Amino acid sequence: MDNLPEWKKQQRKHLIAAREAIPAETHQQWSQAITGFLKQGLQQPQKMIIGIYWPFRGEYDPRPIARYFLQQGAILALPEITSKNEPLCFREWSPDTPMKSGAYGIPVPLETPIVRLDALIIPMVGFDQHGYRLGYGSGYFDRTLATYERQPLTIGVAFELQRLDSIYPQAHDISMHYVVTEAGIFRTKDHQLMPASILQDTPQ
Repeated sequence: MDNLPEWKKQQRKHLIAAREAIPAETHQQWSQAITGFLKQGLQQPQKMIIGIYWPFRGEYDPRPIARYFLQQGAILALPEITSKNEPLCFREWSPDTPMKSGAYGIPVPLETPIVRLDALIIPMVGFDQHGYRLGYGSGYFDRTLATYERQPLTIGVAFELQRLDSIYPQAHDISMHYVVTEAGIFRTKDHQLMPASILQDTPQ
């Protein structure tokens, strides 16, 4: 790849536009399928602190699965960007948590406790056949994961139209343990995405 940054820039533009163009009914159907697979996959969420995200630009909306996880006894957290080039901090969140406007206008919890995660549901602009994620280009999730001695369970979520052959990963890129789309659950095994049925703690 001669000019990888430009290629990634163009892929982001194309994939975000494609995602935003999904008809509302189709988006809802695909999102419901992803929610179902997450329910199926995380079988003991009551024992976990789970990081989610606030949906942005046509992403899968994780709030329905968040409500389910809370009902099962999980602790949930949303990310906050504290400053550029720093890891994210994750603050406890529930539907009645007071919120403030954070970076990019995305809501973040207002001064709730900061937690360390057991699992992290990560939005993806794109993903490839090897479990690598194409993000927005700021590197926040990679920097955050690098701060963990033991990696939380990483679950990338996207729609199938965001699947690529390769994102040409670099040394700093961290592959997802699992990818969940409207087509099912896939785990990264031997640098390839393989169909799976559950999201377990030690997938590698």
